[in-house]
Amino acid sequence: MSRVLERRKQYLRLMRQATLERGSFTVADIAEATDTPRSTVQDWVNRLIEEGCVQLMEEQRGRHAARYAASSVMPESACRRVFTTIDGDQVEIYHECMSGGCAAFCEFHHARAGGALQSVRRDGTLLRERAILGRRDVAVGLDPAPAVGIAGVFHDGDHIHQHIRCIGGPAYSLTDMMSFAEGVCGVTVHRDGAVVEGEVITRALAYVAIGIDDTDTETEGATFALALALLQHLAKLDGVMPIGHRVAMLNPLIEVRTAGNSCSYIELAVEPGQVPRIEESAVRFVAGEAASPDWGIAVRQGFRIPGNLRAYGRSARGTVLTLETAEATAERFGARLHGGRGVIGALAAISLIGLPHDVLLDPQRDVCADWEPEERERRRA
Repeated sequence: MSRVLERRKQYLRLMRQATLERGSFTVADIAEATDTPRSTVQDWVNRLIEEGCVQLMEEQRGRHAARYAASSVMPESACRRVFTTIDGDQVEIYHECMSGGCAAFCEFHHARAGGALQSVRRDGTLLRERAILGRRDVAVGLDPAPAVGIAGVFHDGDHIHQHIRCIGGPAYSLTDMMSFAEGVCGVTVHRDGAVVEGEVITRALAYVAIGIDDTDTETEGATFALALALLQHLAKLDGVMPIGHRVAMLNPLIEVRTAGNSCSYIELAVEPGQVPRIEESAVRFVAGEAASPDWGIAVRQGFRIPGNLRAYGRSARGTVLTLETAEATAERFGARLHGGRGVIGALAAISLIGLPHDVLLDPQRDVCADWEPEERERRRA
């Protein structure tokens, strides 16, 4: 290590120690501790301020020296967003991380711990978990024990409470990071030896799926692009947390199609009282932006898909469905349709929510197989 780097490390260590002990330091404090001229220390302070490692807390006033504090090099939070939706006695937990590696770590250990979770799946940096309300204790520790687990999930008025047990790095995330994530209303923690137990509080949001189809023509537009634009548009509204966008393939042999016969759906977490307004905004947006007059959207609240609704999606991949069938199915399962012929495929899109990407994109795969998260986990066990 070069002498410059050694000196930088020495000064920064002393500055951090002084900040921890007294809340701040002066140039004279560091000069005395290192037996270095004040001018040299001031040069280092100025350099470290430029690097973002030191902050000016109080400017010099008369005979009172300027005071500084060392900044942590740790990110304020690796957790971008943590939010939850509820459907009956089940909760979906969404945890978006800055790091794919950290998301994979939590996926692995949460799945190993089990606890209140029925399923754990990851899409890039978004960790998505299905839990059932109640408490199911987990034991955490060193490998082969899980480092973190969700022991309980509870619904209390307008909020969801997650009870988490963890050690090591996950404990640091719980105590120092998760409270800064968007969507978190509060975090409480206490230690029991090496184990940290805490409660993460989020809003009990409504899950809303919006299916979209037949918005393009042979020469203009693309349904997937309009769906993405709609997701971005709705994400800007108050009370909305965007979850994601999916593409699904329907019957590839149907004659009335522009290309391979794909549809899209988007997923949102919405403040319950805002669901009608979000639906109205979606209808206006698609009506104004669709290239085809046959556009259609379907809107349904809740992430749990009944078997007979899933069967509608299977039929849309193998047969030609009528508008009357779509309308009857939508009424039966609480979906609302808007637009023209495209509502047939739009309803099929939301009937397929929760399926893996490879099933969504392959029209030959049976969507009525046990692909539901809880069934997949039961088979794995």
